[in-house]
Amino acid sequence: MSGPKRRLVKFAIVGVAVLGAAGLTIAPTFVCPEGLPPSMNPAAPQRCLGIFLICMSLWFTNLVPLAATGLLAIALLPTLRVLPKEQAFSLYGNTAVFFITGVFLLAAAMISTGLSKRITLIALQRFDRSPRRLVNGVLLSSAFIALWMPSYGVAAMIYPIVTEVVDALQLKRGAYYAKKLFLALAWGAIIGSCGTLLGGARGPLALSLLDQAHPGKSISFLRWMGAALPVVIVMTVIAYVMVQVRIPDDITDIKPATRMLDERVRRLGPMSGPERRLALLMVATILAWILLGNLLGLAVVATLAATAIFLLGIADWNSVQGYVNWGVVLMYGGAVVLGRALTETRAMEWVAGQIISPTTPPALIVVLIVVVTVVLTETISNAAAVAILLPIGYSLGEMTGVNPVMMTLVVTVPAGFAFLLPVSSPPNAISFSAGHYSMREVVQLGWPMTLTAMFVLLVVIVTWWLPVLHINSW
Repeated sequence: MSGPKRRLVKFAIVGVAVLGAAGLTIAPTFVCPEGLPPSMNPAAPQRCLGIFLICMSLWFTNLVPLAATGLLAIALLPTLRVLPKEQAFSLYGNTAVFFITGVFLLAAAMISTGLSKRITLIALQRFDRSPRRLVNGVLLSSAFIALWMPSYGVAAMIYPIVTEVVDALQLKRGAYYAKKLFLALAWGAIIGSCGTLLGGARGPLALSLLDQAHPGKSISFLRWMGAALPVVIVMTVIAYVMVQVRIPDDITDIKPATRMLDERVRRLGPMSGPERRLALLMVATILAWILLGNLLGLAVVATLAATAIFLLGIADWNSVQGYVNWGVVLMYGGAVVLGRALTETRAMEWVAGQIISPTTPPALIVVLIVVVTVVLTETISNAAAVAILLPIGYSLGEMTGVNPVMMTLVVTVPAGFAFLLPVSSPPNAISFSAGHYSMREVVQLGWPMTLTAMFVLLVVIVTWWLPVLHINSW
């Protein structure tokens, strides 16, 4: 579909959503959930659904930036008398926004000081003895680093190094080995981002939505890792097999790449003072998240760590602010506010009651949520997918007996499984921009990964989450 036609379709989708929202706003009240506070406007649930419909269409089409949609949600809630303006705007200052801001600043400091590049080059140097080992090095490096910093930053950081490897080997456009390297980069960053709360902003968003919908319920940093790491480990192995088996070998000697990596590591020199201080700060921050996360709160630790970047002279503001995706921060604030509105008005509970029977088996609900999440995250931002599906998931879970912590994980973890399209995640888009494989090729290689990821997650739920971790009792 051509660009103008695609944009016309997006306008049509948003137009239908706006008309539907307008109809919900002016129609007589028929959305009547039980337990609505007496002080709340009786039309609030209906109007809240209209706002959700508009935001969902904008997040789905990306017709305007995600941040603009988040701001629109905050503005519409008091405008249509769903929430008081003081409450709507105050909810923006939630813990998820400050946690992800701290994580983004830490990642930005790693890039600006060169620490992340040093880690990547030294790691790849350990794997530069054969073609297969180098591909494995790119995959493992991107997956490991994506555990500790946002996946888009990992892809943007490693991409120039992989490009230098391809140039050193004098690979032509479309060479099989180049395809292996860039797919290993994209898939590694995607898979690794699912392992902790640091690999992407969707995890902190999910925790904030969980706290809004079910106060007192949460998932610690360590528990999240314990649930997600088995999926990451298995999918990393599968990604390596897929890359090596499905793409033929067309190179046997990587000595030029070895010499290039050796030279790049030599030119790095010894670690600078800011790099050493940042490395210590990162270790201390991760330990604090694991050991003190429940006591202090993840957002408090992240905020203290971000402040320490400047107190310790690791970096200055101008050197890090350009690496922070401020649009995502704005989008998350709006998503949390909208999630709170859907919870307080009980609008999504009413919708769930109209389409799902309370006798529906919980296992079927979990399977459907996983499948819908994976399909949706191939077409829109994973953050937007979480913002759309978690309020629905919580309502379905309350009706059918699925624990909200379980629902949080079965939406958020598979929301990272975007292997199919270049537009579905930044690592995919960055690797695709190298021009070594076509859209048809990435789809052919990506769909088995997507199906395998769904299967692996369901197996991990049955064999690890339920009998060992007892997630339903968290």
